[in-house]
Amino acid sequence: MKDNNNYGILIVGVGGQGVLLASEIISETAMKYGYDVKKSEVHGMSQRGGIVSSHVKIAPKVYSPTLSYGQADILMAFEQAEGLRFLDWMKKDGVAIISTTELIPAIVTSSKKYNYPEKPVEIMKKKAQNVIAVNADAIAAELGNPRLINTILLGVASNYLPFESELWMEVIKKRVKAKFVDINVEAFNRGLKIQLSSVEA
Repeated sequence: MKDNNNYGILIVGVGGQGVLLASEIISETAMKYGYDVKKSEVHGMSQRGGIVSSHVKIAPKVYSPTLSYGQADILMAFEQAEGLRFLDWMKKDGVAIISTTELIPAIVTSSKKYNYPEKPVEIMKKKAQNVIAVNADAIAAELGNPRLINTILLGVASNYLPFESELWMEVIKKRVKAKFVDINVEAFNRGLKIQLSSVEA
């Protein structure tokens, strides 16, 4: 995928997980690399734990900020059921990077009809060619901050984008509060080690 010249990235999760920050870091990194970038966000009830999604399109020239159905090269899901829900937005040969986090969005908790899917990651692996399941909660806990899921998954995603690690670091250091820079750099580097060919975290 790194030899591609156009990239469509769909990031999904629950409010408070850092979906929007992740999309901003990807977008700025791509722009510093020299690409045109457009993004579109659906905040939903982002401040109340609702569903949040962000489309990021990267190319020499981008004309529309939104991805078409089935056109995402990379799906980043900070919550596994949300990953399953958005899986069909991904290309057949795309890469799904899924945190095994289980977190029911507030928007659905009031619905008695909602049933959390059983083993969402296993379902995804049956439906898609390239699914990377990441126990980001465990990595974040090991690093001492549960809010690192987004940076861990950014590290994983960086393996499938052409931008050098140094450029990612530059943007992360700019976007993250100074006191959290070191731990976010470590989280990114932990994610960087996770690829389709590696043992899942």
